[in-house]
Amino acid sequence: MGRKGGRAHNRNARDQGEKPETLPTRDHRLKVRRRDGRNPLPDLSHHHLGYTVLLRDFEARAPRALARAISYAEAGQGAQLIRHLFAKTGRATTLGLTGPPGVGKSTLSSMLVRKARSLGKSVGVISVDPSSPFSHGALLGDRIRHTEHFTDSEVFIRSMASRGHLGGLAGATADAVLLMDAFGKDLIVIETVGVGQSEVEIAELAQTTIVALQPGSGDSVQVLKAGILEVADIFVVNKADHPMANQLKREIRSMMEMLDFSGWVPELVMTQALSGEGIDELWSAIEHHIAYLHASGEIARKRREAFTHQVRQLAMGRLERQLDRELQSEVVAGVDPYAASERVLSALGMASEEPDDEPRHARPRATVKGLHAGT
Repeated sequence: MGRKGGRAHNRNARDQGEKPETLPTRDHRLKVRRRDGRNPLPDLSHHHLGYTVLLRDFEARAPRALARAISYAEAGQGAQLIRHLFAKTGRATTLGLTGPPGVGKSTLSSMLVRKARSLGKSVGVISVDPSSPFSHGALLGDRIRHTEHFTDSEVFIRSMASRGHLGGLAGATADAVLLMDAFGKDLIVIETVGVGQSEVEIAELAQTTIVALQPGSGDSVQVLKAGILEVADIFVVNKADHPMANQLKREIRSMMEMLDFSGWVPELVMTQALSGEGIDELWSAIEHHIAYLHASGEIARKRREAFTHQVRQLAMGRLERQLDRELQSEVVAGVDPYAASERVLSALGMASEEPDDEPRHARPRATVKGLHAGT
């Protein structure tokens, strides 16, 4: 039956009180809803043809296929793709760019993309924007700073909403990094939301972490707080034309002189991102760190950290969903919080354990001079 004939048949069926015939269309497929509630995506596990076509286009390096693959990852449907493409990962260089809001991360990122393209490198950019705690929406405005790269076929820019995920990243950031790596991007730049002192998740995912700071906003105090110092492979004092820029540089230097670093000593670079001043020096610092990672064998540890970070996030996500279901049940009613937690763990098949007197500590990158690590 043709399309016009089908429409006439449906009109006649409605006139006679019958249920109209449902015609198969291009979108007549089993659908899954994206986490952000946008247009649904076909479920790849039930549509082998669509999966085959997506893989074919992905391996042909069609940008639309990469965008589609990341959309599946954001919708929680990326497992099958990652399984197929994981063997092709491990070749890209990953940069993490973090710092307080308004420091100029997006402009720095755009300038790094320009530098990489001048060297013939293909680039993927992941920009994470904060989500509203009320509407869960996000402006996704970081890409505005990348307008000069919009027509470059070797630059792929993807904005993501954090959707309440802590640590400065989005839940699907690690999947997006793997997909861009498998796609063949030489450099992947991950720009976090404006972070505080404890949102340092980027250090587990990126090989080189750049902490951008700006003078005149109390950043020297923020650097002294736990977290930011430990994750920085490179410090960038942006807006170097500010009258207090040199003062911030001296304060960071003084802070670093109080520490003994076990391995890489963070470099400090002054930049003026809007004019491009200092970008060549920043790129040289990045190259020095990447060379150090390979020469020292630290690159293997960095890749292992990125792998375990993603495994932990995936496992914790599933456990959190199961925990939410149990908390809605009657199992926690009428008891104190500790007893309720024991019941929930029992319902999840997890035996209660004694408190760990020796919690797992991250390996310290630096210790105060005159003191031993752990004292």
